[in-house]
Amino acid sequence: MVNTKVMLSGIALDNPIIPASGTFGFGTEFSELYDINILGSLSFKGTTVEERFGNPTPRIADCTGGMLNSVGLQNPGLKKVCAHELPNLAKTFRKPVIANISGFSIEEYVECAKAMDAQENVGIIEVNVSCPNVHGGGMSFGVNPEAAAEVTKAVKAVTKKPVYIKLSPNVTDIVTIALACEEAGADGLSLINTLLGMRIDIRSRKPVLANKMGGFSGPAIFPVALRMVWQAYEAVKIPIIGMGGVSSAEDVIEMMLAGATAVQVGAANLKNPFACKEIIEDMPRVMDKYKIENLSDIIGGAH
Repeated sequence: MVNTKVMLSGIALDNPIIPASGTFGFGTEFSELYDINILGSLSFKGTTVEERFGNPTPRIADCTGGMLNSVGLQNPGLKKVCAHELPNLAKTFRKPVIANISGFSIEEYVECAKAMDAQENVGIIEVNVSCPNVHGGGMSFGVNPEAAAEVTKAVKAVTKKPVYIKLSPNVTDIVTIALACEEAGADGLSLINTLLGMRIDIRSRKPVLANKMGGFSGPAIFPVALRMVWQAYEAVKIPIIGMGGVSSAEDVIEMMLAGATAVQVGAANLKNPFACKEIIEDMPRVMDKYKIENLSDIIGGAH
């Protein structure tokens, strides 16, 4: 009998599979399709202080091996998430969740972190300093080690819950930023967010996305994500949640061998709403195939 359990900052997960923020909403729609309690955890829709409609349309574009999105952090806002979405989620999902937060200033990150710290069903706070689709915030914090460290320190000062910083791949050196976050007190890292990309409509000779550029996700980015998880694992001592193009149980194993303790599944959920369920169900078969008894034993096993 294989053991799929892992420990993430003191939280026991039945398995390392976590739907990535922005690809699973607040779990409601998916709970109508299957029992989402089979998941290790879930990272819910990225939350900002104020309600956001998001970017103008069109904001989705097809790509070879993936997709572009420029949704722009559409969400109902902090108060509604805490008063409505999280209590509603607690009715269907009985495990600690990951609260993905974003902001356009240090103060906004702090306000979101304080509110999430008070939510009973939030186990980890995932701080998004890496969204490529918003102006004046998001990724601008994640591409600079000093700014990423400043956000980390500010959030850590107002919460007792583990803080994971979600890093951007759109940087020259992921290790410098990972180390800056660790030194500033981060309990863990989430990487990677989407790569910056674009498409042009040949007929109109204009960018497909209204925002011109957007986040590229899907199977094509998996090797980039794997490389960055590997590099971060070599440099830091805190746990890593790996993500980026994960779409199979084999991908999960590979990501864990690179150094991830848990693995988020993103774009695959948008293509197939049963993606996480199928990966979890296939995990025992793949573990048997590669003679893995305990998943926790393989974390960083390729180093």
